[in-house]
Amino acid sequence: MINSLLPPAFILVIGAILIPFLGGKTKAAYMLALPVVVFITLLNLSLGNTWIVEFWGYELIMGRVDKLSLIFAYVFTIMTFLGVLFALQVKDNLQHVAGLIYAGSTLGVVLAGDFLSLYLFWEIMAVSSTFLIIASRTRESREAGFRYILVHLIGGLFLLAGIVLYVQKSGTIAFDYIGLTGIESYLIFIGIALNAAAIPLHAWLPDAYPNGTPTSTVFLSAFTTKSAVYLLIRTFPGADILIVIGALMVSLPIFYAVLENDIRRVLSYSLMNQVGFMLVGIGIGTELALNGAVAHAFCHIIYKALLFMAAGSVLQMTGKIKCTELGGLYKTMPLTCVFCMVGALSISAFPFFSGFVSKSMIVSASGYEQLFIVWLILQFASTGVVDHAGIKVPFFTFFGHDSGIRAKEPPLNMLIAMGIAASLCIGLGVFYKPLYNMLPFPVHYVPYTGAHVVGQLQLLLFGALAFTLLILSGYYVPEVRSKNIDADWTYRMFGRFAYKVMDKGLNSLNRISEWVLIRSVKGFSSFFSKAAVNIALFVSVNLWLLLGYRGKRLEIKKEKLYNDFSEGTLPIGIGAAAAISFILLIFILT
Repeated sequence: MINSLLPPAFILVIGAILIPFLGGKTKAAYMLALPVVVFITLLNLSLGNTWIVEFWGYELIMGRVDKLSLIFAYVFTIMTFLGVLFALQVKDNLQHVAGLIYAGSTLGVVLAGDFLSLYLFWEIMAVSSTFLIIASRTRESREAGFRYILVHLIGGLFLLAGIVLYVQKSGTIAFDYIGLTGIESYLIFIGIALNAAAIPLHAWLPDAYPNGTPTSTVFLSAFTTKSAVYLLIRTFPGADILIVIGALMVSLPIFYAVLENDIRRVLSYSLMNQVGFMLVGIGIGTELALNGAVAHAFCHIIYKALLFMAAGSVLQMTGKIKCTELGGLYKTMPLTCVFCMVGALSISAFPFFSGFVSKSMIVSASGYEQLFIVWLILQFASTGVVDHAGIKVPFFTFFGHDSGIRAKEPPLNMLIAMGIAASLCIGLGVFYKPLYNMLPFPVHYVPYTGAHVVGQLQLLLFGALAFTLLILSGYYVPEVRSKNIDADWTYRMFGRFAYKVMDKGLNSLNRISEWVLIRSVKGFSSFFSKAAVNIALFVSVNLWLLLGYRGKRLEIKKEKLYNDFSEGTLPIGIGAAAAISFILLIFILT
């Protein structure tokens, strides 16, 4: 049964438009009510296709409802509520409107059953998320937002080209499993993989997300990459290339996260690391691996948002976000510290926290398929996560050296949002069966076995011991103010070189062409001007003669007409008459 005439995406998108017309508690209650209405709508959906619209002979399906789309829609809606609650104190309507349109378009992507609807919501998602980046209204955020939208528009063009070729080949805009079989599938794959921040198409993420506001980054961390994960599960399960890409993503960002000084950049690289686990699961393609990818996406959205909330709270209350500038905040921000610790334990996959019940499924799936090297990489990555997100973020933010900052806790709404997210992280880790029941395939996996728990605890303790020894010995990479070069350096340098080539080469050719054109046209233009003057004089003088102008009065009129032509101040009536006469003369002569 459906209790809404509008698809969930439209409830948020259309509802967002009304936000600037509301104020005070009414606006706060209205914004919180929108995701609640969407969640109730989702709970009342029946499996199958709904909200089908005929368009140019095609069926647009805006409500493809199955277990895979529903679980992503559920977690995106939960995250929308938490994001709105966390940002309630913000007075900037731009952020509220863009955030809800962003969330709504993501729901549109997840529930789309055809390529046309998918592409429409995909592009809305790119544009609305750009506004969340530039909402900081700084030079850095504007530049990052400009790069972000350029990259995503390019990705959208790849996706569109693939869709056009796919529709031409298959004769339908409906989509499900595609597989890497032809040029159209590779184009679609690239367009989706870019949104997943797949290496080497990843540099937009750590460049853009840390430049958002303390609250907008919470939205950014939840939707774009995970909507891409959903589409990869839907269209390319079992693609071997995803195992390779995922293995790179779980390992390489660890080194960047260790080097980074900005807490939100550390979390951005950590986000890539976690998406890498999901891509490995999708690439393996077994039911256990795909269930693990879906479950990990669900858990990741919540605990990563919690970590970004904690970082955003610190930024809002202190104005600082660098490891070198923070420390000792546990004394005056104890609740934020506790919530951050819960997020850190969850992302580290500590037993009885959400990351453990999801990540272990992917690691186990790689073992069951005898992918020994992949299994080793995932184990190494699990240890690395402990070092950078599990320990580094809370240690340098709340402990470490005492920075002397004595900031208060953030506003109550921000604490409540973090408290709900932290409760979900613990609840999913302890009561995991409801989550497993929502997964797309039947689950026979049991996370809490002796081997799983002991093995994971060994990894966690090894990671903690390594961090401690490196800190005490002085060999840990020092936290310094720096900018680390990533893959974006290549296309930034190439872009600069290409600009110079175009400027010096093509623009020079353009200037030469303009010079030749001007010289050749100049004579014709002079002839045209003289002809226009003569026609205007012929028409005007005859009119003046009829009106009684003679002698000196007529000469003054003629002189004024010449001046009007030369200075461009010719009266509209005379100019129009001259132009029409000239056109008629040409028409008659030809």
